[in-house]
Amino acid sequence: MTRKNIAVIGECMIELSQKGDALHRGFGGDTLNTSVYISRQVSPDALNVHYVTALGTDSFSNEMLQTWQQEGVNTDLTQRLENKLPGLYVIETDDTGERTFYYWRNDAAARYWLDSPQSEEICQKLAEFDYLYLSGISLAILNDESRDRLMTLLKACRSRGGKVIFDNNYRPRLWASKERTQAAYNAMLSCTDIAFLTLDDEDMLWGQKPYEEVIARTHALGVSEVVVKRGADSCIVSSAEGEQHDVPAVKLPKEKVIDTTAAGDSFSAGYLAVRLTGGSAVEAAVRGHETASTVIQHRGAIIPMAFMPGRG
Repeated sequence: MTRKNIAVIGECMIELSQKGDALHRGFGGDTLNTSVYISRQVSPDALNVHYVTALGTDSFSNEMLQTWQQEGVNTDLTQRLENKLPGLYVIETDDTGERTFYYWRNDAAARYWLDSPQSEEICQKLAEFDYLYLSGISLAILNDESRDRLMTLLKACRSRGGKVIFDNNYRPRLWASKERTQAAYNAMLSCTDIAFLTLDDEDMLWGQKPYEEVIARTHALGVSEVVVKRGADSCIVSSAEGEQHDVPAVKLPKEKVIDTTAAGDSFSAGYLAVRLTGGSAVEAAVRGHETASTVIQHRGAIIPMAFMPGRG
């Protein structure tokens, strides 16, 4: 199998995770979580995982880069911007494992990755990739001009035979209005090949609809493969040709659910680790559920390698 390249585009932040009096510092962000969990589950000879973002020149940024490289994530396209810092977020987790997020990211370095002197050269390289992956947060942190440049990049990649993968991951506080988000998501989905849709996020953005309507709306925009994530329930995988699969989730006792942070991110990673290396949609969904069910049994966005499925 010829090695392929996937670029995961987004933002990594300093993560403070708090439960009771315990406070743990790490690094996280939806797309970074996905890139790490993909890298952990594929051979680099089959799929080379790149992370595309911008960081500062501070010690936290240095530590991030070193950590990603240790995970096998390629950082050649990660920029370092002077006078900018990574964003910061705090997770508060309650006794049921549900979490609340607080963010400090308005001037984070990642917002400027398409505004730098290096961005044009980076976009030229990314246009040659096999896969580009991003999330709703990857869109939300950009200004309008940068978002337009990103859409131009995605279209250029597809015109060369690459595929675009999008996870809806909707965070209302990052957007000026619901209407602007809807317009941005419609534009995004119109140049997307595989879409991961968390049903709760779809309901927040568009109003509660049966998942069949969500799938039909997404296919109508041109998306060929739609994966609807429904938390602890089964996921639905649908193709543009009309094939549909309902794939059960892994059922866990309530006491085993420690922290649901990165559940959706890790599901997407497990799915892509199989799907982009030759597996079927059903096989990919089974791996996605397995990965997510493992991650939520541990605290923090990125769990120790020893606890990954098939290890330890």
